[in-house]
Amino acid sequence: MKLTVVGCSGSFPSADSACSSYLLEADGFRLLLDLGNGALGELQRHCGLYDLDAVLLSHLHADHCIDLCGYFVVRYYRPDGGRCGPMPVYGPAGTERRLTAAHADLPHEGAMSEVFDFRTLSEGTFRIGPFTVRAELVSHPVEAFGFRIEHGGRSLTYSGDTGPCAALDRLAEGTDLFLCEASFTHGKEHIPNLHLNGREAGEAAARAGAGRLILTHIPPWTDPDITLRDAQKVYDGPVETARAGTVHEV
Repeated sequence: MKLTVVGCSGSFPSADSACSSYLLEADGFRLLLDLGNGALGELQRHCGLYDLDAVLLSHLHADHCIDLCGYFVVRYYRPDGGRCGPMPVYGPAGTERRLTAAHADLPHEGAMSEVFDFRTLSEGTFRIGPFTVRAELVSHPVEAFGFRIEHGGRSLTYSGDTGPCAALDRLAEGTDLFLCEASFTHGKEHIPNLHLNGREAGEAAARAGAGRLILTHIPPWTDPDITLRDAQKVYDGPVETARAGTVHEV
């Protein structure tokens, strides 16, 4: 599997990165994990606008999904070749309603579903193209999922947004690459069931025996160097902070 970090900023875009979006590729299939603020522009550096095969949304906060409104325009009003057919979009219950309300001025009420095939997520294991995906509810104020994605004997775990929880530990157990949010600073913020800090992300990776840890969803007001050091204190494996545009082999 090839993972490209399209955007990795948390809550709102930074000067260096769009919000959460990750392109995962295998066997010619392109799966996009989340599409937050600013990510549609960055995606075009790595993938043609009409080359995606599916989108998988962790939850419906704007920094993870809102650029699907722009992507609707791309697919609905395609100037060359006509309107695109429905592409699978996996998301929590109410995804179509959320995006329709955010866009606010559609040609008609069901226009989104003409170019997106909305599929409601639930806990369990399913296939998306060549990938085996396991989804579990994690700890966040809205319905939010973490994912373990496997292909060819390798695994990637993506936390989405979450506080510490047993579901995240299960998803990350023995994973090859753990892409884990670290929004907070250890000793500074403590809001239960919202986000992790660098130390908590490192502890989760250590408990799981993850092969490698990439810290992501770090907001512009969080110091990534402190976050990285906090994770390194409790996790002995390779760890780095996510950077937009980087490519990782899984």
